[in-house]
Amino acid sequence: MNKKSQEKKRTIGIDARFYGPRQKGLGRYVQKLIDNLEKVDLSNQYIIFLRKENWLEYQPKNPNFKKVLADYPWYGFKEQFLMPFKIRQQRIDLMHFPHFNLPVFCFSPFVVTIHDLVLRRFPTRRASKLSPMGYWLKNLAYRIVISSAVSRSKKIITVSNYTKGDILKYFKVGPDKIKVVYQGRPDENVKSVAVKGNIAKPYLLYVGNAYPHKNLERLVFAFKRLVDDHQMSLRLVLVGEVDHFYKRLKNTCPRALLDKIIFTDFLPDDDLNNLYQNASVYVFPSLYEGFGLPPLEAMSHGLPVVSSKAACLPEILGQAAIYFNPEDASEMAGQIKKVLTDEETRQKLISLGQQKIKEYNWTETALQTLELYRAVD
Repeated sequence: MNKKSQEKKRTIGIDARFYGPRQKGLGRYVQKLIDNLEKVDLSNQYIIFLRKENWLEYQPKNPNFKKVLADYPWYGFKEQFLMPFKIRQQRIDLMHFPHFNLPVFCFSPFVVTIHDLVLRRFPTRRASKLSPMGYWLKNLAYRIVISSAVSRSKKIITVSNYTKGDILKYFKVGPDKIKVVYQGRPDENVKSVAVKGNIAKPYLLYVGNAYPHKNLERLVFAFKRLVDDHQMSLRLVLVGEVDHFYKRLKNTCPRALLDKIIFTDFLPDDDLNNLYQNASVYVFPSLYEGFGLPPLEAMSHGLPVVSSKAACLPEILGQAAIYFNPEDASEMAGQIKKVLTDEETRQKLISLGQQKIKEYNWTETALQTLELYRAVD
């Protein structure tokens, strides 16, 4: 018998309750991972656990992939106590939790993807709507759950060497247990779409949520400096579902700028592609990231990227971005202005960005993840 025929075929479960673009970067990761595992693994059986809200978004194309409803909210009682029974019902041999929020009472062998340790690195109540006591309890629960994930998992996947270093720093775990698997690049075949809406150019673009570590307050300050001090005719477009954090940001924006700052709310892919293709600069001011997919999406649309030099971003973006200190709004404004006014710098960044995105491939992400599954006894 050849090696391939001797490989143990298993039933692998994937917690896909975050599946889909509405769940931001994590949802995209889950979606792309499953879609590409369908292409590269024709042997194992897969059980894909979904919620009602994303049940119709995923339609298996590989007959070895099956959907199962697990309509349990994240970070809640049902997740902790009912999800393990659902997993046991499906007779899962190996479970993959693509986020740290796994049930502590799950006794099936599992691997976990830890994207970042933002709640450990930036434990601030500004990132929550809870009372002080509620936030303390939530943070305690987070520490228990993620400690359980690190200690009990068979293997840990993480999305950058930077996050691997954080895990080694904060937890007692050997480096051999952690595998760095980069995420893939955005869709290779981006189609040009007709211009929609009435957002006047030029404009700066940011795509993502407005959690405190995303540092959007300083982006607004940098934008104000560009408009006031440098007399630039410019708009700032912020793309993300208008939640508590975006509303709070809007309430803190200077009144004089409100007609120049556009909060789009959630956008479907076609509208988002349009904004990427017509923006002048993509700005990523984050204080902490585990990977940083939106700047790569911007590069795939031929958009120059100005980025924070914090955390993993220099590792992921390399020479294809121009960097600033995320705690210095003046330096942020200066780097943005440089890309807006220096055509040589702009064209260099566009060219380097087109090369950089070729280094990331979702098929390779799936293959490396499958290799890790096979390495688990």
